[in-house]
Order: sequence, then C-alpha cells, then structure tokens
Amino acid sequence: MAALSNQQCRRDAVALDTDEQTRLLSQLHHDWQLQAGTLQRRFEFSNYYQTLAFINAVAQVAHKQDHHPDICFGYRQCDIHYRTHSADGITLNDFICAAKIDLIDAL
Repeated sequence: MAALSNQQCRRDAVALDTDEQTRLLSQLHHDWQLQAGTLQRRFEFSNYYQTLAFINAVAQVAHKQDHHPDICFGYRQCDIHYRTHSADGITLNDFICAAKIDLIDAL
C-alpha cells in the first residue's frame, strides 16, 4: 500500500475499527492522537502570521482532497480535528489528510 501522504481521499470511505485506527496512527507524526472519536493534533507556532499561513496550507489540502477538518486556532496554536461525519467515525480519509498535513508541518 502506498504511503498515506501519496493517497487520495475517496467518497466511499467507511469508519475504521479501533485496531485499524491504531495501525494507521503509527504512520503519522507522534503528536496525532485518537481522542473522543476524532483524530487530532495541536500545532504550535512562533506568531500569529505563521499560524494563519499554516491554516491556509491546511485549507489547500482540504480543498484538494474534498475532506475538511475542524480547525480551532489562537495566536500561536492550531488544533486540527478529523472525523468523517458521513461515515460516523474515523476513516482512511482522515489519516490521508493528516499525513499530508504532516508534510506541511515538516517544511
């Protein structure tokens, strides 16, 4: 199977069981967590401009994948939460987008 960051989201994604979520979580940056039915991570920055630049980059990923996270941010931090509402759970799409966001954070 291709690396998560090289895959594309699919419209027919189904909710994953806990074992599969845990397996895929191991392929992401260690700060990603499975919590309260979501895949989530906090990102921290030096200033507000960097925070907004990161959010805009995440928005590009979301637009290209047609898969959108919940984003909560403040002056120097941004929380990303993924959950596929149409599948009522965490899907492969959530992990694909998280892996793509890890690439942004690595820049």
